[in-house]
Amino acid sequence: MAIERTFSIIKPDAVERNLIGDILKMITEAGLKIKGMRMIHMSKEQAEGFYAVHKERPFFGELVEYMTSGPVVVSCLEGENAIENYRKLMGATNPEQAEEGTIRARFGQNIQNNSCHGSDAPDTARNEVAFFFNEDELVG
Repeated sequence: MAIERTFSIIKPDAVERNLIGDILKMITEAGLKIKGMRMIHMSKEQAEGFYAVHKERPFFGELVEYMTSGPVVVSCLEGENAIENYRKLMGATNPEQAEEGTIRARFGQNIQNNSCHGSDAPDTARNEVAFFFNEDELVG
């Protein structure tokens, strides 16, 4: 099993509902270590850059508007198979389809307001972590 890093966002809906502590507790109890974390209010430019892969999709404008609607908590997580393990912990994108006990099943409201984002592959994780963190900001 490989130790790897992944990226997490606690989205505006979860921050607004004061769920940061609950979600971070689930993350750490799942064996993932928080290597770096900050609360930010994404600018339109940051959101457009971060989600550039979705630029041609019909939901892009709505996604950018949502992600800039309030503060988010961005984190670099580390652990054995961190990408796969965090994706399992998050659950299905649609909270109605997420397994019981996952972040999205517990806290998600709908496909957009599903409380969290996580990287889907090693290259994505590296790029997403680098988008918000310099290597020297990460603990350990």
